[in-house]
Amino acid sequence: MVGLAFAIAAARSGLSVVVIDAAKPAALTAENFDGRVSAIAPAPRRFLEAIGAWEWMAPHAQAISDIVVSDGTVMDGAAPFFLHFAEEEGDGGPLSHIVENRYTRLGLARAAENLPGLTQISPNRVVQQDVSGGAARLILADGRVLEASVIVGAEGRHSPTRDLMDVRLTQWEYGQHGIVTTVEHELPHQATAQEFFLPSGPFAILPMTGNRASLVWTEKAEAAPHFMALSDDDFADEVRRRFTGYLGHVAPVGPRFSYPLSMQLSSHYVRARRALIGDAAHVVHPIAGQGLNLGLADAAALAEVLGDAMRLGLDIGHESVLERYQTWRRFDAFAMAAVTDVMNRLFSNDIAPLRLLRDAGLALTGRMGAAKSFLVGQASGYGVLGKQALPKLMRG
Repeated sequence: MVGLAFAIAAARSGLSVVVIDAAKPAALTAENFDGRVSAIAPAPRRFLEAIGAWEWMAPHAQAISDIVVSDGTVMDGAAPFFLHFAEEEGDGGPLSHIVENRYTRLGLARAAENLPGLTQISPNRVVQQDVSGGAARLILADGRVLEASVIVGAEGRHSPTRDLMDVRLTQWEYGQHGIVTTVEHELPHQATAQEFFLPSGPFAILPMTGNRASLVWTEKAEAAPHFMALSDDDFADEVRRRFTGYLGHVAPVGPRFSYPLSMQLSSHYVRARRALIGDAAHVVHPIAGQGLNLGLADAAALAEVLGDAMRLGLDIGHESVLERYQTWRRFDAFAMAAVTDVMNRLFSNDIAPLRLLRDAGLALTGRMGAAKSFLVGQASGYGVLGKQALPKLMRG
C-alpha cells in the first residue's frame, strides 16, 4: 500500500516511476489475502485524497467519532477509569476512518490506472540490484534490466533492498500475536472505537461499515495457536467474553488471521541511490494503529523531496538529496516506536501496582487538556513535530 501510494504521488509530481511487485494484482485485493483493516488518520487521508485514491475508498470507510480506552481483565471486565476522545477534540472532522486493507489497495490501484509516468510490472521480482556510478540497475526474474536514478524499497519488514544497504536493524519480538477477524453485532457501534487493555495485550474493536467491527486481539504468542485452533462456536464464545455485551449479540464472520508482533527500526533510511519507506524502514506495535499512517507519511515526504530535487535540476538519487527525506522522517518514526513500545509494556501485564498506576493515568490524562491534545494530534497523524512539519500533500 505504501509503495504504490508513493509511486502515484511521485508520478503525479512529474517523475517517471516503475513499480515491481511479486504478487498478482488480483491476489492483493482478494478477501482472503489479508483480513486486516487500517485506521486512516486525517493527515494521511488528505494525502490519499490528493493522489486520487480516497474517492474509491470512501464508500467503504467508516468514520470514527469517538475512541474509548479502558483497562481490565476478561474475568472482571473494564475498570471504572477510562480515557475518552471525541470528534470535536480533533481538527474539525472524524478522528479517523477504518478501511479494510483490500479497499485501500483497490483505491490505490484505481488511482494508478492510466497515470502518465507510472508503469507497473507484476507479477515479477527483482533478482539483482547494482548501484554504481551515476545509476542504479535492477535485473528482474524475466531477464529485463531496468536503470533508474533511485531504488525505493517498499517490500515490508523483510526488505531485500534494506539487506543490501548495510543498515543496522534494531528489533525485538513482543511475544505476542495479533488475532484478526471480522464480527457482526446486534446493536449499532455509534462510530465508537474501543481499545480494551487486557493482561495479554490490547483488545481493539474497530467499527466498520454496517453493524460490523474488526477485532484486533493481541494474545501471548504461546496462547494464540490455541485460540486459532478453536471451533467456530468456541472461538465465538471467547470473543463474546471480551466484548462484555455492549453491542448485543456478537458473532465472528469470515476467516481468522494471526500475525506475530515485533518492533524494527532501521539505523538508516537512505544510502546512495536507495531509500526505504514504510515497514522496510520501521515496524511499530499496532497498539495505536499508526503503522500505515507512518508509512504514508514516508511516501508523501519522499515524493516531495524527489519532486523538489527534480525541479531544481538535481540528481534525485544523490545521497545529499535523500538525506533530506531521512532527516525529515526518522525522528517521527523513532518517537512513535518508543511510545507504542512503552504503552504495550505498561498495559500488557497483570501486576497490581502497575494496574493501579495506569488506571490513575487514564483518569488523569482525561483531565489534562495539553496531554489529551497531544494524543489527539498523534492519532490525527501529525507526528511529534506537529501539523506544520507534515509533507504538503498531507496538509491538503
